Amino acid sequence: MSTTARYALQDDRPTEDLEDHIIHFSGVSWGDYKRLLVMRGDHSAPRIAYLHGEVEIMSPSRTHEAVKSMIGCLIETWCLERDIAFSTVGSWTLKSKPKSRGAEPDESYIFGNPEAKRPHLAIEVVWTSGRIDKLAIYRKLGVAEVWYWRKGRIEPYCLRGERYVPVTASEVLPGLDLDLLSGFLDRPTTSEAMRGYRDALRRAP
Repeated sequence: MSTTARYALQDDRPTEDLEDHIIHFSGVSWGDYKRLLVMRGDHSAPRIAYLHGEVEIMSPSRTHEAVKSMIGCLIETWCLERDIAFSTVGSWTLKSKPKSRGAEPDESYIFGNPEAKRPHLAIEVVWTSGRIDKLAIYRKLGVAEVWYWRKGRIEPYCLRGERYVPVTASEVLPGLDLDLLSGFLDRPTTSEAMRGYRDALRRAP
């Protein structure tokens, strides 16, 4: 069975022994949220999300990190092959006190002008169900597009006004075939995935 097939059958219900470790708190003030960020320091994990007094602290598993990094490397391969300027901004902490929201993507990218105030694309790997609603956070923070990876598939959402709508293709990276990209996520190594994807792109008309 391929890795992609195993992902599709994965039981993502939260259990005590699940690899991702997630804690939720309620009634958390904005000041307490900022103190959590200070205590965590300048690290990419644990990732902390805040939505109207609700806090989620998530320590990602090795598999979670491997999936998000693989997706990122394939995006970068596509951009290099298509001569698209990009900047990786990783788990950039995005927050707004007036909006009472804050979040850190698994991966995020700016395309074109590197001085943009928000990433154009945020990537979220859903390895465990029951997570905080990150779309509700990002929509008020102005992130143009969010990709959710769930059970081997990438589901893109684009911002329309103040809500996200599911779409069938990326709008910040027009022409990128998400099914083709996803097909290389089951490779045993990142380097093999990148080489295979690069070769497929070069064969494409």
